[in-house]
Amino acid sequence: MNRPTSDINLWTGNPPITDGRLHDFVADPIGCMRKLHREHGDLAALRESEQQLVFIFSPELNHQVLSDSKLFHSRFFALRGPKKSALRRLTSGLLTMNGDEHKQQRRMVAAPFEKRTIGVYHDTISSMTDEMLDAWQPGATLDLSQEMTVLMRRITSSILFGADQMEIALEIGEMLDPWVEVNHHLSLGAFLPTEDFMPRYEELLALAERLESRILDLIRFRREAGRLGSDLLSQLIRGHDQTGGVSNEQLVGHVAVLFGAAHMTSALTLGWTLFLLAQHPEVMSSLFRELLAGVYDEPLAAFDGGKGLLLDRVLRESMRVLPASSYSQRSNAVPMELGPLSLPRNTVIIFSQFMTQHRPDLFPNPETFDPDRWLTIAPSPYEYLPFGAGPRLCLGAPLALMTMKTILPRILRRYRLSVTDGAEITGRVVSTMLNPIGGLPVEICKQDGRFAASPVSGNIHSLVDLPEAAQERRAAA
Repeated sequence: MNRPTSDINLWTGNPPITDGRLHDFVADPIGCMRKLHREHGDLAALRESEQQLVFIFSPELNHQVLSDSKLFHSRFFALRGPKKSALRRLTSGLLTMNGDEHKQQRRMVAAPFEKRTIGVYHDTISSMTDEMLDAWQPGATLDLSQEMTVLMRRITSSILFGADQMEIALEIGEMLDPWVEVNHHLSLGAFLPTEDFMPRYEELLALAERLESRILDLIRFRREAGRLGSDLLSQLIRGHDQTGGVSNEQLVGHVAVLFGAAHMTSALTLGWTLFLLAQHPEVMSSLFRELLAGVYDEPLAAFDGGKGLLLDRVLRESMRVLPASSYSQRSNAVPMELGPLSLPRNTVIIFSQFMTQHRPDLFPNPETFDPDRWLTIAPSPYEYLPFGAGPRLCLGAPLALMTMKTILPRILRRYRLSVTDGAEITGRVVSTMLNPIGGLPVEICKQDGRFAASPVSGNIHSLVDLPEAAQERRAAA
């Protein structure tokens, strides 16, 4: 049988391989990818002993890998656990499925996320956002990252599981974050063990047991309530009980993975977007004028308005320059050739939203936060891919966008957010997600339109170019 090959000519001279430590990638994914891209271009491999990670950095390679779901399989969770373990069941959701199983199960869970149906969630999103804002006090300092995480857990819990199970759903959300983090932290240790691998692996298995137990409690409570609603959990239970279309294992896996993916990415995007607006007063002033003009007063106005509205361009640009998901991965189902690289079956192939969306040939001055660039550009799905691309494009993208476009105007009408002077803002990739390590501290002020950037320190300056006023402390550091 012929091995699949790539017909994209991406290299000259020596094979694009760097011999090093795979854990260098775990420690600093963005720094490692930038170095590999400088050394090798759009195709690179990091090799240690007999193991390697392959990296793709171009839209052409993104298209090749992401459009072919038969050859390139999802590899969201590298560690699945023993066959009958809670960890195996929790990692049996949509993100780990491939082929016909993925297509069938994607259809089963798609309805709550479709553009034609998501408008019904507007009132829930609005009321929960207002409850958060009512608790804010002018003059107080808050961590935007924490506030957005809690808000998105509540909203996601209501949409996916129904408002009547809020307490247990929030508990599940709090358990999911460390479970996902430990799984990804250990992923490379699965084939290059470190001294702490076994203790942390045992921790992961124990976390999975507790998490599965609470998910099963949630499912049981919903059944015992005697009625099934329109939320995702109710639809999955119907699929399990009436048609057998969803197995017990898949039911648990869908609940875990969809809830985790839904609240984490939106919370991070909201936090980074509010930070960028606070640090770019000219953009915020223009957006404030639209708010005063009532552009976003009608329900769903921000969602239906499209690219003509500044809020849409702000979100697009925020997700470009500081994407919540900085990279993801696939693995090849059969041995193949990719350029000069010979890939054994199940080689890990990394594609990166951050790296692709920071290419100067696609986005001039890529580190600049410039929402108006979207007035003149129309990148392909493989050039701009905050929600992925191809057959595995995130099915929750319309709901996520509607949610964020509902939340942001409500916050910005009531409050002016000022980043704490001298705050250390550090963006670090944890579990593929670009997290603000140490939080996003802001002072809450009644909205008065007096926008100004604040001096900050931290590695945020290596990720995005901030205005001069925000860089004063950097020069003094």
